[in-house]
Amino acid sequence: MGELITDTDGADAPSMARTSLLRELPSTQRGLRTRAALVAAAREVFESNGYLETRLIDITQAAKCSSGTFYTYFASKEEIFAAVLEVAQEDMMHPGMPHMPEDDDPAGIVEASNRAYFEAYKRNAKLMALLEQVANIDPEFAELRRRRADAFIQRNARSIADLQRRGLADPDLDPLLASRALSSMVSRLAFTHFVTAPDSPPVTMDELTFTATRLWVNALRMPAKS
Repeated sequence: MGELITDTDGADAPSMARTSLLRELPSTQRGLRTRAALVAAAREVFESNGYLETRLIDITQAAKCSSGTFYTYFASKEEIFAAVLEVAQEDMMHPGMPHMPEDDDPAGIVEASNRAYFEAYKRNAKLMALLEQVANIDPEFAELRRRRADAFIQRNARSIADLQRRGLADPDLDPLLASRALSSMVSRLAFTHFVTAPDSPPVTMDELTFTATRLWVNALRMPAKS
């Protein structure tokens, strides 16, 4: 489980969007619709062309609007990229590995969490590739992304520590380091499978989820799924 994951404990995780660039939303329904159309068009263009190659004229043409309309809502490519991230990260959030009551099945929760993670990653694979590109050229965005990932690693570390207290995970492991290793493994697996080498070799969602879950369970010496 990696940087996409969230739950109620992760609700306050740092945003990937540079909030200082975000303006107040329009006050009219027409303005909201126009802004939303621009953001949707911008995401498509960014994902198709890449961040560096995207021009404002590409976005306005995709949104079928004038440059004047664009500047009513956004001052730059950086601003509309921040708006794209603000909207997109809502879809990228999904149930992760929450606090587990005594009668829950820990391995089953890890399995459900991994499946939700991979499904969200698959839906947003083009965006995840774009984020990797932007992180390599924009140190400020890279830091925002790192902080967000770290928030979820910390959350998973708390869950691992809880399992250890309940005698359901290897007590000799450092919870934070274990979380960092396992979360990084799953996020890199997702990036490789959905971005750099999709379906090569062909792997089903069930196979992907089973493998990630088995590695989590084995690494932490958790009880097998009941």
